[in-house]
Amino acid sequence: MNQNLAYIHPQAKVARNAVIEPFAFIDKNVEIGPGSWIGPNAVIFEGTKIGSNCKVFSGAVVGAIPQDLKFDGEETTVEIGDNVVIRECVTINRGTAANDKTVIGDNCLLMAYSHVAHDCVLGNNVILANNVNLAGHIEVGDYAIFEGLAAVQQFIKVGEHSFISGGSLVRKDVPPFVKAAREPLSYVGINSIGLRRRGFDKQTINTIQDVYRYLFVKGISTSKALALIETEIPVSKERDYILSFVQNSVRGIMKGFNSIHDNRPK
Repeated sequence: MNQNLAYIHPQAKVARNAVIEPFAFIDKNVEIGPGSWIGPNAVIFEGTKIGSNCKVFSGAVVGAIPQDLKFDGEETTVEIGDNVVIRECVTINRGTAANDKTVIGDNCLLMAYSHVAHDCVLGNNVILANNVNLAGHIEVGDYAIFEGLAAVQQFIKVGEHSFISGGSLVRKDVPPFVKAAREPLSYVGINSIGLRRRGFDKQTINTIQDVYRYLFVKGISTSKALALIETEIPVSKERDYILSFVQNSVRGIMKGFNSIHDNRPK
């Protein structure tokens, strides 16, 4: 553990083989796991738990208090998994009394200037490209990818294996396995390339595509689409996950394919 010129609070718990570069700031009640690297001028505030083999680059600020006027100094945390890369000037805020913690799963990549607000929960293998901004209370499923400059409204849910195009404004829930683009944010197909890369077979991908034809392409209501999916598409883990996601969406899901064409000037 390199402590030269860094500030490490006596109450911080830093693994022996973690590396803390000069001018880093490590606050009290911080935990940093084995093999992790904290770069120069990185700031790790109170209540942050960082797993094994993580990298936090210069200018990143992890565990600052929430940018929420309701926050009243309660003890909350940021919990970061293993093998997470946090690039330059990323900001991750602590939770509030609502959920008590902000969570980043394993194997995530948060590129430069991205922001994760209070009470967000990110799954494993999530990628936030440069300047992605997540407001508070957002839930992101495993393997979701956000291209640069995407901005997500508070309380939104983004499903597993989804792909959000650059510059998107995400105001509605994004179901799993899809690609989302345009303004307003709309369905533009399933994330077939990502699914193939992660080992989904052709039959499973075809089933996912069939489900979304009912939901987004046929031009029928969501309630009717859900009923038809349940009766006409065989049961599978993926089918049931999509159904559950849509049925439990509080904010409502993004627009479908036909809505894109309906909004074009006549």
